[in-house]
Amino acid sequence: MSGWWRYLEDRTRREVDAHVLCDRRLMAVKAVWDALRPLGLDLHEAERVVHARYEVLGDRVRHALPDPLDVRSLAARAATHPGRVAVVEARWDGDTVHDWFVLLVAVLADPPGEGHLATVHHRPGGSAPGAAADQAGRALADHLGVPFHFASPDTPDVPDAPDFSEVSEARRP
Repeated sequence: MSGWWRYLEDRTRREVDAHVLCDRRLMAVKAVWDALRPLGLDLHEAERVVHARYEVLGDRVRHALPDPLDVRSLAARAATHPGRVAVVEARWDGDTVHDWFVLLVAVLADPPGEGHLATVHHRPGGSAPGAAADQAGRALADHLGVPFHFASPDTPDVPDAPDFSEVSEARRP
């Protein structure tokens, strides 16, 4: 384990472990980094301290369940947003904790806006996030009778991939 753990006060150790046990990795990293940054700890090392706590606490960690990707669940979530769903869209996102993942969003009309539908992470033994999001997004769009847009289902690192509003603007006469 990282030698930084011994520099944390007991109160902070308890806070970090509580976050880890509830699978709130970013909150745990923030607690470690806030406490030890004055001693020279960088963000990467704070992440390693928290990763070590995940290993120590092992099976006691209550991992968050993945968002459901079935049409019924996604349609129910879409119905909770104010406004009519005009487009279902998938977009790559990523961070240092989860690597690449896909966000499924409902692009809304009347009033305009967006609503989160699901976050699709890599699932052990499952299909890649892009393929899973593509399949779920297409099925939901078909169910709702709206277009589906995913600029790059196979490659997450497409720089400046257009979202649906940019694509639809380009198609207008």
